[in-house]
Amino acid sequence: MKSLRTFLRLFAHVQMLPILEGGEETLVGGQAVMEGVMMCAPHSYCVAVRKASGEIVTESHPVQRLSDKHKWLKWPVLRGLGTIGHSLSLGMRALKFSANAALDDGSSEKPTEIPAWAMTLQVIISVAFFIFMYKLVPLYLTESLKNHVSAFRGQILYNTVDGLIRLTIFVGFLYALSRLKDIRRVFEYHGAEHKVVFNFESGREVNIQNAQSFTTFHPRCGTSFMFVILLISTVVYTIIPTPHTFLMKLAERVVLLLPIAGVSYELIRFAARRRGSLLAVLAAPGLWTQRITTKGPSDDQAAVAIHALEGAMALEAEQGGELVIA
Repeated sequence: MKSLRTFLRLFAHVQMLPILEGGEETLVGGQAVMEGVMMCAPHSYCVAVRKASGEIVTESHPVQRLSDKHKWLKWPVLRGLGTIGHSLSLGMRALKFSANAALDDGSSEKPTEIPAWAMTLQVIISVAFFIFMYKLVPLYLTESLKNHVSAFRGQILYNTVDGLIRLTIFVGFLYALSRLKDIRRVFEYHGAEHKVVFNFESGREVNIQNAQSFTTFHPRCGTSFMFVILLISTVVYTIIPTPHTFLMKLAERVVLLLPIAGVSYELIRFAARRRGSLLAVLAAPGLWTQRITTKGPSDDQAAVAIHALEGAMALEAEQGGELVIA
């Protein structure tokens, strides 16, 4: 029963992985996992998870930025795709560690672990679920409305309705998940991660008291990134000529997903550096959506996030790295 619950929690968490990730490659960022937080420095990461016993367990590994290994991944748009892919890969590793910690109740010398095939299955299901939820369903509903309301046949209005349905599904799905007890705790750890990152970026001593004084809403959050992707998708679909058949429209949306993600990354990156710009205003709805995906953490949860940050920074220092706040 516990294994089934963990698998279901893992499934829900994988669906939310893009909104829990940091939206850009940066000095320090993180991600909420099951009962814990993963923090990344430029060349290291650490996952800290609080087990049911109260013990905090960690896993740290050095990492290499893809842009350091492949110079072409520093080019605009491509750097976004590289960063997103790298973040999701690290996120899955961190999530697997936290899921294994949830399964380990200390009753066995050889704890149960999530098998590799189960994680692969989670990814496949998640991609299929994303396409179904945010591509097929909005398109099907818009096509149905178009058949009953002739005004919706125009490209601008058609894609505006399609985009509004997609945003409504996105926000509604997040809100529904937030009502679940287990997911609410994930959102609390998400808030803890944001507070500790803000604390670090401020240059003040990183501790629970200082971290708790910061907001849970961070402009580089994956929630904001996903919201921008959905908005930009609507604009792109409106500009590009629309195929006539339903299947061709669906195929177009799937093919354009990666280019749109790369462009959205650049917009978020620009907005994060220029808070007063028009693009920052356009990114604001993503910050509002974080009222759903981040919750105020307890001191214990903030302590776990700090533990993860300290682990990542310690490993960074061992490798000769030096983190300096600009």
